[in-house]
Amino acid sequence: MLTSRPHKTTACSFIPPYITQEISQRGSPEQRAWALRTMVVTERLRGQRDVLGSLRISAPTGMKRRTIYDAEHGHELPGTLVRDEGDPSSKDPTVNEAYSGSGATYDFYWGAYHRNSVDNAGLRLDSTVHYGQNYDNAFWNGAQMVYGDGDGEIFNGFTKALDVIGHELTHGVIDREARLTYRDEPGALNESFSDVFGLLVKQYVANEAAADSSWIIGEGLFTKSIHGTGIRSMKAPGTAYDDPVLGKDPQPSHVKDMYHGTDDNGGVHINSGIPNHVFYMTAIEIGGFAWENAGKIWYVALTDRLRSSANFKDAAEVTLAVAGEIYGKGSREQKAVRGGWRKVGVLSS
Repeated sequence: MLTSRPHKTTACSFIPPYITQEISQRGSPEQRAWALRTMVVTERLRGQRDVLGSLRISAPTGMKRRTIYDAEHGHELPGTLVRDEGDPSSKDPTVNEAYSGSGATYDFYWGAYHRNSVDNAGLRLDSTVHYGQNYDNAFWNGAQMVYGDGDGEIFNGFTKALDVIGHELTHGVIDREARLTYRDEPGALNESFSDVFGLLVKQYVANEAAADSSWIIGEGLFTKSIHGTGIRSMKAPGTAYDDPVLGKDPQPSHVKDMYHGTDDNGGVHINSGIPNHVFYMTAIEIGGFAWENAGKIWYVALTDRLRSSANFKDAAEVTLAVAGEIYGKGSREQKAVRGGWRKVGVLSS
């Protein structure tokens, strides 16, 4: 397993750039202004490199340490300390949502895979809320979580969706394990693993079986004025939303429909629909709780096998091998993994 030595990482944001671009072109004048501000801030963060230095505050094994800050609608991080581990609830529900969500993510990784925080060494989970003015995004900057409040017309606050918190903190796990390059197919895998474990956090907290899940990423982020159920659908990529302001969900579910352009770092949020759909089909085929079987295969692949340049075929071969090692060659689990990758066109046999 990779150590916690200092390294550089790219800031990863939850809302894909193509959604913000659509709002900047189709929205009302006020919505376009919000979108442009969000694009400027997010683009600056995307190019930013954060060195994770020697100050690494950890907690004992199996113990959470959460710290919540308030940016007070500015951009200075981390902001003002407003809640520490063990403090009573705040009068601000956003603070409590960030506190509870980061705790739930910690509990998921510890309970399901015996992982001690993002770095597996008890790293303190820092979060900043109320970032910027009407900021329509949330992001992991390599050291902490940051949440915007949304604009109230298109997006609700970003602490409201537990899978958003799980998704972004999983980028921190990826930073310290496979370190999947944030571009093209490795970047799409980076986004997909974050979606997978973000949604598993939500299922774990709800004690929800695979068959009972909506498999929608970012459910509850849209206000009632938007025609959509969430940002992405793992069950049916490309169907999460279809709205006059946002446009239509562009995610493919098969490699024949992959995006091959340069936008979105080579389609990292777009093409993630393909491996997302593989995980959904695998989990449904196996049945039961997705974190117990399909999730374990994906977790071992991420933390022990995949390398930074891995593409879809690499991920298929690795998850197939891991399924065979854990559950046996020809097992139901291995057949489910193989079937998923075949149905999206990555494996031919």
